[in-house]
Amino acid sequence: MNNKYKAVIFDLFGTLVAIYSRPDYENVVALMASALKTPYDEFYNIWVQTSDQRTTGTFRTLEENLEFICRELKISTTGEQIAKAKEARFDYVARALKPRRNAIKILKQLKSAGYRTGLVSNCSTEPPVIWPETAFAPLIDAAIFSSTAGVRKPDPRIYLMAIEKLGVAPGECLYIGDGDSHELAGAAGVGMSPVLIQSTEEGGDVMRDMDIDDWPCPRISSLKEVLDLVK
Repeated sequence: MNNKYKAVIFDLFGTLVAIYSRPDYENVVALMASALKTPYDEFYNIWVQTSDQRTTGTFRTLEENLEFICRELKISTTGEQIAKAKEARFDYVARALKPRRNAIKILKQLKSAGYRTGLVSNCSTEPPVIWPETAFAPLIDAAIFSSTAGVRKPDPRIYLMAIEKLGVAPGECLYIGDGDSHELAGAAGVGMSPVLIQSTEEGGDVMRDMDIDDWPCPRISSLKEVLDLVK
């Protein structure tokens, strides 16, 4: 084990799994709108507007978010319609949590070498529910999701939650992320060593926040390079 680093903390979307593609994302929004009998454009607008509420846990469940949108649109819905919309969204997120090539292999190698592993993710309420059933769950020692933590990156508190759970000092942690939501600057701000991953696997039409990080730090193009960083 490297004497400096004892843990590696990863971002989720754009790092361990691919970022949502825009066509797939818009398709599932259309499915939810259809299930709820709401106009697509109106549903989509409020869905986007409530993104922060989803990622910080203001809406504790997807159902709460869907019911709020329907109230805003003054549309009555049945429990069956809500359930159908929920199913479409959960199926989509479950597919999106498919590990990137080599992701599981790299995590296993890190664990075998004695490193602690963590996750800090800005996400809605669905990933934490699905997480225990993923291939990642047994390989991540501390998984922190913004929707259950109540704060999102780059708020220092979300990084500190992971560090505390891992039982290591900030300076003993590498943070691997794709730079979305100013996450690298946030990781550096609490004393971790950030690394930008710029994968060639992403397509050109993906869902991203506009706050892409330009923090000066080491850059890698694949997860395999993480093993070199901890040597």
